[in-house]
Amino acid sequence: MRNALIRLARATGAVAQAGLWLAGTGLVLMTAFVFAQVFYRYVIGSSLFWAEPAAVMLMGWFIFIGAAVGVKEGYHLSFDVGLMVVPDSWRPWLYTISDLVVTAFGAGMVWFGWQLAARASTGVIPGLGISRLWDFAPLIGGGILLILFSIERILRRAAGLRTMRFGDMDDAADAEVDGLAKGDQAEDVIKSRKPRTGEE
Repeated sequence: MRNALIRLARATGAVAQAGLWLAGTGLVLMTAFVFAQVFYRYVIGSSLFWAEPAAVMLMGWFIFIGAAVGVKEGYHLSFDVGLMVVPDSWRPWLYTISDLVVTAFGAGMVWFGWQLAARASTGVIPGLGISRLWDFAPLIGGGILLILFSIERILRRAAGLRTMRFGDMDDAADAEVDGLAKGDQAEDVIKSRKPRTGEE
């Protein structure tokens, strides 16, 4: 089971990496479109009729994809006050409940996003000339990724594999980007470890 989950983690890691590249590209394109629109409107005295709807659509994509990748990587902030007063043995259960809530939220995004897309599919986005379905596609795609990454986290925890949480420096602890920390505290290792050179 552990080996299968490690292979799954590699696959979902590739999906997350591709998602980050897409989100980053979308952010850059959105910025370029908005800049071009402002330049055309106030310098040239014309207007790029497609720039604003395209920028809004790109914004939806990079927000929802980036949010899903944040779940996989454990980058989202969390309120861990309750964890300080419960026994350590409870923590994995509470983490799993949190991941189940995120999974349910992702399912809601897919379900209601699909309903909205189906109702709006006959309309056309002004300026782009494509179906309004694409306005809600980021909601559906982001929801699918949320479900995938949250279920992966639950399965990893059930198999005894580490899952990252905001503030963890797990990978720095053993100098391997594998999600499996052993030994000293990460900060001590970072301070004491000699920088690697290309000759090692």
